[in-house]
Amino acid sequence: MDDAARPALTGSAGSGYGRGARILSIGIALTGVVTFAYFSVASYVLNDVEYKQIALLWSVLFVTVSVIYRPIEQLLSRTIADRRARGFEHDHPLRTPLLLQGGFALAFLVIALVLRGPIQDDLFDGSKALYWILVVAVLAYAASYFARGWLAGHQWFGFYGGLVFLEACSRLAFAVAVAVGIAHGQTAVALGMAAAPFFSLIVVPWAFSRRPPASGEKRADAEALGLARGGRFALAVLAVMVAEQTLLNAGVLLVDWTSADKAVAGFVFNVLLIARAPLQLFQAIQGSLLPHLAGLEAREGQAEFARAIRVTVAAIAGFAGAVALGLVIVGPFAMNILFDDPFTYGRWGLALVAIGMGFHLTAGTLNQAALARDRAGTAAACWLFTAAAFVAFMVSPLVDDELLRAQIGYFGAAALLAALLAVVYRATSASSGPRTSGPS
Repeated sequence: MDDAARPALTGSAGSGYGRGARILSIGIALTGVVTFAYFSVASYVLNDVEYKQIALLWSVLFVTVSVIYRPIEQLLSRTIADRRARGFEHDHPLRTPLLLQGGFALAFLVIALVLRGPIQDDLFDGSKALYWILVVAVLAYAASYFARGWLAGHQWFGFYGGLVFLEACSRLAFAVAVAVGIAHGQTAVALGMAAAPFFSLIVVPWAFSRRPPASGEKRADAEALGLARGGRFALAVLAVMVAEQTLLNAGVLLVDWTSADKAVAGFVFNVLLIARAPLQLFQAIQGSLLPHLAGLEAREGQAEFARAIRVTVAAIAGFAGAVALGLVIVGPFAMNILFDDPFTYGRWGLALVAIGMGFHLTAGTLNQAALARDRAGTAAACWLFTAAAFVAFMVSPLVDDELLRAQIGYFGAAALLAALLAVVYRATSASSGPRTSGPS
């Protein structure tokens, strides 16, 4: 690439990243509002027991699909963006991601069938309908997450945002149908979770039609992504997903297990919502950041790559600082308004979780840098070590107060994770540069 062309490409990439992040942020924010509406409507049309089962189904479904399918989304996003940055617009290697995605889906199906009794009887109180809705929904999301990775890799963030928004709207439609009398009961509301990923795929043919026409140049290398290499990447990202769910959920579960006062687990869950909500929105940034970084790594080298990281981390630091300050000022009052319980939340503990959230988001950014540089295994080791340390701290007697232990534990784990991934980032930066050839 000549020097005259490089600035134009750099600007285009940067503006594409910013525009993509904004589009995805809007799409996911709207999706969050519509999802809230789904549960709001469901709470009015169902009794308390039925609504609790809907919430449980949602939790199990989305923890499962996030863990087993996001690795393929990330693999596709990185691979396609890297190839496009090197001039390959067609014949992207899809066979390996398809095999891996199919393998994850098949593994889930086998486990779900083997454990049908405990899932159906213990988790869903004997409901066959909820069990089969879970199975169908998880299998359907295999296609949805594959499509997300394909769209992100092409940096078609409008279609990506449209996919997740259409998914949420179609799910809401089932709850509304019950509310207006077209359908009836818990099963009808739950069916929205299984139908949503099918409806969301409507955007894929439209996006496919927008691809540039195939030409004769740079179409080789179609299956350069081997099963072994793709599998290592996907398994490493799967480990990252498991570790992240541990940081977000193990605190609640362990407090519920160890505390004599079972209400404390609910207080821990409420406090960790301070981290959950921004992390949900941060998926928009992650969705556009990974393909952007993969393209920079293939084309521009260290300077632009580092600039993208600095800008993102600076924005995270400002956001986390503002949230922490706000919680110091009005945190206990706001928590008592939002949650109908008699517990008084300490302002400094809330601020500690907010700062931990900043470290968590920073770690997520540095993790995307590691994935873009094909260091998924090293990143996964950092995540797993941190998750193990967090669990060890949570079961230790170092802090008697369970809520304070969870707050300190989350903050410490997030800070440790960010520090470890920062070391990985600095180590890989020293040897990075633009690539002009070679398989993705």
